[in-house]
Amino acid sequence: MRKKLLSGVIFFLLLFLSVSVQGEERKVSLTVYNQDLALVKEMRELSFESGRNEIKFTEVAEKIDPTSVHFQILNLADKVFLLEQNYQYDLVSSDKILEKYLDKKIQILTKGGKLYEGELLSFSSDNFSLKEKEGSIRILNRAEIVDLLFPSLPEGLITRPTLVWRLDSKIKGKQEAEVSYLTTGINWHAEYVAVVDKEDKALELSGWVSIDNRSGATYPEAKLKLIAGEVHRVVERGPIRTMYKGAEAEMALGMAPPPTFEEKPFFEYHLYTLQFPSTVKDNEIKQISLFPSTSVKVNKIYTYDGAREAKKVKVNLEFLNSKEGGLGIPLPKGKLRVYKEDVDKSLEFVGEDLIEHTPKDEKIRVYLGDAFDIVGERSRTDFKRISDDVSEESYQVKLRNHKEEKVEVIVVEHLYPYTNWEILESNFKYEKKDANTIEFKIPIEKNQEQIVNYKVRYVS
Repeated sequence: MRKKLLSGVIFFLLLFLSVSVQGEERKVSLTVYNQDLALVKEMRELSFESGRNEIKFTEVAEKIDPTSVHFQILNLADKVFLLEQNYQYDLVSSDKILEKYLDKKIQILTKGGKLYEGELLSFSSDNFSLKEKEGSIRILNRAEIVDLLFPSLPEGLITRPTLVWRLDSKIKGKQEAEVSYLTTGINWHAEYVAVVDKEDKALELSGWVSIDNRSGATYPEAKLKLIAGEVHRVVERGPIRTMYKGAEAEMALGMAPPPTFEEKPFFEYHLYTLQFPSTVKDNEIKQISLFPSTSVKVNKIYTYDGAREAKKVKVNLEFLNSKEGGLGIPLPKGKLRVYKEDVDKSLEFVGEDLIEHTPKDEKIRVYLGDAFDIVGERSRTDFKRISDDVSEESYQVKLRNHKEEKVEVIVVEHLYPYTNWEILESNFKYEKKDANTIEFKIPIEKNQEQIVNYKVRYVS
């Protein structure tokens, strides 16, 4: 219906579009942060007139931060003086045009071929009210309307967000200008796909970058950079203008190409530069290979935290982000999905987890799920109050392995904070992980049970 309602102004809008930024060569650089933020830099050749003149700069993001705009002439910068900057974003829509034409003359064509002309008094989803020339009021059913015709585009409405500069120029002709600004509505994150081998000893790991652009602009053939890290931003309270449209994802995961990003440290972050230009379309999710598939050594680790997980034994995969282990590159935070090949050669999903920004030579532990055939059970077996400041507790942890293979389970025990503690008795060795945590590494033969007993003394 809306397409029909605006068909009377299609020609006008096409004419309007045809004269905007036609023939301008855009050189775009786009730096995307993983915090819903991007820095846009554009080089364009703009035409200047001597004296006071106005420059209109279109194709900017709808979610631009107007206070972040920086404009400069690359050559003869001392000959152009910026006086005023405006950001216009009152965009054309059928409702906006109708609002602007209240109490003004329009023409309405009905399905029966009748043309009505008059002042628009009101409109709704059901009907239109017109004041005709002789003063009579006509109400037209919206379902019967074929076309609405307007004399011109109302003043103040534009077809795309536009930056407008008023400046004083001492030169005339074309000059190359650089414009940069910050915009929200664009984000990126890493995604990792891993295939674990039959023995759960190695991963085939590949990394992908997903860029989600809902900023309201397309960045053609952009020089693309990604920054991983937590950049501090000042958050101001106030109304938020939202102009999101429906997004369509374009995802295609196939064989990994050669490395497409060059990585290097940058300030206290890491910068990933794409080695070729890429068009980042509005309302698009673009995926680009971060690094080609590589083999990584991995350990499967079972952990049981009986105080928090009741009977559940967690299954984790742990690997070292080192060159010797098959990686050794800074890994941006993102979701890591793990698959395993079945006997029929098909890949089956076995779990996923989020990893944080991880420097090289640091361990990564990925929680995939809970073990089906390993069960834990924890209970407090004794408590004694020795004095007002001293107490003793005894605990028992039972682990049952119903698998057809030997396993090792790490038992995690949390001790009372803000006390001095001492393990008085234990039938297994333990490792102190921090001031309030100890861990036992318990081997369990297939179809067997192991029991951990320990006594702890607290002095408050």
